[in-house]
Formats: sequence, structure tokens, C-alpha cells
Amino acid sequence: MPRQHVESPRGPAAIGPYSHAVWAGDLLYLSGQTPIDPSIGKLIDGDVEAQTHRVFDNLQAVVEDSGLSMDDVIKCNVYLTDMGNFPSMNAAYQARFTRPYPARTTVAVAGLPLGALVEIELVAKRP
Repeated sequence: MPRQHVESPRGPAAIGPYSHAVWAGDLLYLSGQTPIDPSIGKLIDGDVEAQTHRVFDNLQAVVEDSGLSMDDVIKCNVYLTDMGNFPSMNAAYQARFTRPYPARTTVAVAGLPLGALVEIELVAKRP
């Protein structure tokens, strides 16, 4: 089965050879997003909370351009360069979802593209 990819005109341009998202049946797998402002193609300034909100703006654009909403998200993987930033990321995260929350994994990594503090990838399901 060929990949059914999604390229969001509102999301930041890919900085590598990947699609914004790929459909697999009723599941939509979104590539990780960093806090790049799509209007200028550069990482935003700000703390991890501001960067997390920008990441979710980017992810939401891809989700919506795929015909879904953030209520259709079932799984999130969060990557932080410093677990000390977890409370600030968590505050921004909680502002983006309502109960029941998606499943989530959060891990610390040695580094992220362009020096980002946070990267998030999602899986959503067609209702």
C-alpha cells in the first residue's frame, strides 16, 4: 500500500526528507515538530512553555489540514532536552487537551534540531 502523505500549507517546511504526516488506515502519524515559526522558517525565541505552544500550533495545523481536530489525538510523544522543563511543558500541554487526555510518553534527549528545547509527535485517529 503506498503512503498517503499529508503536507500542511500552514505547517513549517520540513527540514529533512519526511512528510508532515502519513495516513495508515484510520490512523494519522504526525512527524515530530519543533518550535519553528512557519512564517519565517526559524526557531522561535522563548522558554519551553512558549516553545511547546508553538509546537502545538504547528501540529494542530497539520491535524486540521488532514481533516481532524486535536480531539482526535490518541498518543503524544514528547522529547525534552531538560527534564527540569517538564512542569512548564506540562502546563502548555494541559492547555491544549481536554479529558480524557491522550496517552503520552515524555523522555529526555541529548539534543534536538536547531537547538529546540522540545519536540512533539502525535498519532491521531479518524472518528
